[in-house]
Order: sequence, then structure tokens, then C-alpha cells
Amino acid sequence: MSTDRYLKFAAPVLDEATIAGVADVLRSGQLTSGPWVRRFEDALSAFCDGRPVRVLTSATAAIEVALQLAGIGPGDEVITPAQSFFTVLNMIVKVGATPVFVDCDLVTRNLDLRQVEAAITPKTKAIMPTHWPGSLVDLDALYALARRHGIRVIEDAALVIGSRWKGRRVGAIGDLVSFSFHPNKNMTSVEGGALVLNSDDEAKRVEALRFHGITHLPDRTRDVAFPGGKFNLADVFARIGCGQLEQLPDFLAIRRALVDRYFERFATDPACVLPPHPQSDDGQSWNMFSVLLPLARLTITRRQFRDALEARAIGTGVSYEALHLCTLGRRYGHGDGSLPVTERIARETVTLPLHAAMTVADVDRVCAAAAEILAAARR
Repeated sequence: MSTDRYLKFAAPVLDEATIAGVADVLRSGQLTSGPWVRRFEDALSAFCDGRPVRVLTSATAAIEVALQLAGIGPGDEVITPAQSFFTVLNMIVKVGATPVFVDCDLVTRNLDLRQVEAAITPKTKAIMPTHWPGSLVDLDALYALARRHGIRVIEDAALVIGSRWKGRRVGAIGDLVSFSFHPNKNMTSVEGGALVLNSDDEAKRVEALRFHGITHLPDRTRDVAFPGGKFNLADVFARIGCGQLEQLPDFLAIRRALVDRYFERFATDPACVLPPHPQSDDGQSWNMFSVLLPLARLTITRRQFRDALEARAIGTGVSYEALHLCTLGRRYGHGDGSLPVTERIARETVTLPLHAAMTVADVDRVCAAAAEILAAARR
């Protein structure tokens, strides 16, 4: 086992001012749905060019509420990539709708809009793309397609807060856009998420949906007309989120420098498939750095490659499994071979360390270790 410092594949950075701010919130006695939640929402709204934003306990909750807000339920279909996290599948099924999976591009991992158009039926009520670090879905083409067919778009932007499309931040344009503030994302509130909305009326609807479906009547009693959840964010988490949002530009700059280093130093024989190579002015944020292993040219499995890195005190992840081939996903008509690009990614992907607590030397260490392991396993 290596004696090097263990390098996590994802980790948050929390400064002392934010930590002290959490203590202040605890002393205040106002622990949930209070002034820091409103402050966090206002800051996120400003970040998204003034659009209404409501925060929730997770991006998963944001996706569920977005589906409810769009009136999606039994009998409806939602088109989504199978190369994504389980959230999108779970929440589509949870509201009673049917997930319709499409394939994606091998390098960008973005959903194939030609397949999306071919999959649209009279039952289609929404498209739910997942944006990938380093390359957004083509938003112009996506929304032109949605407008032609009169359907909603729910953007899963969990991985890309801070990315820009033609100069404007993700969330500043579009329909419904969800962000994640999990500790492995570009910024964190420990747990938490947000939903960017189109109007104050939608924001009021979300306020009810995230808190039991409750609305307040003129006589100061309450009513429930729709089954809501319990997704209101704590002020403690919102305080962390405010501090993190202020530091987000610095976090993104560090991540970008680390990615630039990966592209300078990551070279293996046999070669891996790398993410999209960044351009100097592309406006993309980087939440993760995932490569595809050349398994057909190796004598080891992905698990053995990951174990070899683990033995060198380097953590890794798998981003992501194929949704259509998990036990729940198979109920909706797909089988092995039906989405070949997604399935290849699911077999070969390994997520390497990338976070704002890393240094360039850490990247060099990962690159050297990966090159050594793959060279030794070459057929």
C-alpha cells in the first residue's frame, strides 16, 4: 500500500469564514427556511441574470419538483439520456411517467438530438438533458426542437454550474434548470440543490411543492391541493452555499488549471478516450475528469485498474452506469446493445481526481500512476 497522502477523486473546500458563519447561524436559533435561505436564493437569482431561483434539499428534489411543476405524471413520457446519474430515471418513474432513453456522443457524452427528435410521440411532455463538464448540450438546437413540438425542457445541470453558453451562464437562459450542491460538485451546501424558474408564479408553486404542498389561506389557515414533499433547505446549508457561491469563480479557475494539466500530462499506451479538449475561451466548467479505458487492449479489468490506483492512494469513481441496463431501467424496453455508445461508456469509464483542493503535482501523480498501470497491462 502506498504511503502517499490519499487523493480523493472529489472533495469540497470550506474556508474558515464559512465555517464560522455556520456557528453564527446555529447561535441565531433560525435554523431552517429563514434569512440565509432567502439570501442564497437572491444570490443565485443574480447569478442567473435575475431569473427566480428556489433552493431545495438536493438536485434530486429539484428534478422531482420540476417534473411536478411541468404537470408530468402517469401516461406521459420524458426523453432523457441513459448516460446520466440515477436521479433522472428515479424521479421520472416516481412521478408516474415513462423514461424514454436515447444514446449520446462518445466524447462529449451529450444526448443525441437526432435520436431525441425520432423518439418524440404525442405522449412526450419533456426532454431532460444532462449537461457534461467541458461540453454543454447544444442549447439552441435543443430549444428549437422543444418549441417545434411544444414540450418542456428540464436541464440537469448538476455538473456544470458556472458553465456558459454563448457568453451566458447555464441557468440564465432556458426553461427549468436544476443545480446540485452535493460535496462532489463545483460548489457545495453540504447537501442541497436549486431550481431556476421562469416566473414568480412558478416560484410560488415550488414553495408549496417543496413544503408539503401547503398554501396559506386569507384566514391564516392552510390548505393542500397537491401532494408536495418536504424539501425545504436549512439555513445552515444556505449559509454554506452563500460562501461557496462567492468563491465559485476561484474554484472554477483552479479546476480549469488542473484540467489543462491533465491534457498536458495524461498520456497512456494504449491510449484512453479523453473528454473534450478545452479551448481557451469556451466558458466551460469542469466538475470531473472521466476517461475511457482501452479494455480490449488490456489484460486487466476496470476494477483492477481502479484497485491499482487505490493501492497508490488515489481514489476514483464511475461516472456513470447505463441507466437503461439497471434493474429499474430494463423495465422500459431496452436491453444489451440497444444504446451502444452509452454502454461502452458505462463499461470503460473511470473518473479521476479533480477538485479545488488539488495541486498540479497531484495531477502529475495521477497521470504517472495511470500510465504505469496501463503500460504494465498492455496486451
